Amino acid sequence: MKEKINKNYKIIEKQADLANIIKSFEGEKNIAFDLEADSMFHFKEKVCLLQVAAKEINILIDPLKIKDLSLLKPLFLNRDIKKIFHGADYDVRSLYRDFSIEINNLFDTEIACRFLGFKETGLGTVLQKRFDVSLDKKYQKKNWSQRPLPDSMIEYAAKDTKYLAPLASILEKELEKKGRLDWVVEECENLSKVRHALGNGEPLFLRFKGAGRLMPKSLAALETLLQFRMEIAEKKDRPLFKIFGNDSLMKLAVAKPVTLRSLKALNALSPKQISMYGEALIDRIRNALKIPEDKLPRYPRKRMSVLGNGVSKRIKRLKVWRDSMAQQLEIDPGIVCNKALMSAIAVENPSDIEKLEAIKEMKNWQKKEFGKDIVDFLKKEN
Repeated sequence: MKEKINKNYKIIEKQADLANIIKSFEGEKNIAFDLEADSMFHFKEKVCLLQVAAKEINILIDPLKIKDLSLLKPLFLNRDIKKIFHGADYDVRSLYRDFSIEINNLFDTEIACRFLGFKETGLGTVLQKRFDVSLDKKYQKKNWSQRPLPDSMIEYAAKDTKYLAPLASILEKELEKKGRLDWVVEECENLSKVRHALGNGEPLFLRFKGAGRLMPKSLAALETLLQFRMEIAEKKDRPLFKIFGNDSLMKLAVAKPVTLRSLKALNALSPKQISMYGEALIDRIRNALKIPEDKLPRYPRKRMSVLGNGVSKRIKRLKVWRDSMAQQLEIDPGIVCNKALMSAIAVENPSDIEKLEAIKEMKNWQKKEFGKDIVDFLKKEN
């Protein structure tokens, strides 16, 4: 087992060492986790470091050297052990994507902070306020796939999880005092089930911000440009944004330059990019413009149901109720009831708790906490 200068943590680089250290977690009730990835440096991102901390244990697992992390699966599945993360959405998706790891009994301290009404919920800010500890954010964008990792990055990673369990303990007590612990537990249970989005052969423009505003010819140009960027990024093992930025591709898709001169005049790309890819980009755009009118892509539109006057009025009234409740609870209004849920309630217009229970967009804690208030409010206003 390789040990660094700081005796407070260990780096695990061998399967046998991982097997031995896992035994040390037996009997633990709370274990903190974090991970570092390389999305800023490679086409296909991957987990490059997994930080794990308990009362007397602080380890850094290197998945670039230990390819099989299946030994960790029972630990993550064990419902008797609370797995503590901060802002776990990315971590949950990445652990399942790379290692098929599923998580039971997740507790997200970032969600806890939001449900307690914290204005700023970033880990650095929270640790600074609660423990007077500073985290250097510059390491978040470093290349975690490099080996060997500099000692400064290792120190940062080890420090990242050290305070999570104590923080979770404090936040749980505050949530319990406010009667909101069950709210966060349900939110965390839902979060533990999110998964990484898989490509399913759909056009790339469907996940490109602003594509819905484009006309068919520009949409065709955008799709071919996105496909080209993907090919280059995969070939060079570089992240997409380091090939062409989204703003640049949008300018090209709208202007659709078909000569080098017009491409240069657009000022959407650097001279180096034009030198490397200019001719290929122009060829792609020319081919897109040759697509027959009836074959051009069109952005799919969801048919918006026309809300009756009564529904619109109920949404406005629900917003007044929601904002008032959020002010009383001193939390963000979206936590109490987001726009989609307000619309669903307004359309259903439940006259009793049983009908409100049928609204699938509503979480159990919302039904329990606000259900009667909502039904009574709607009855009074009708």
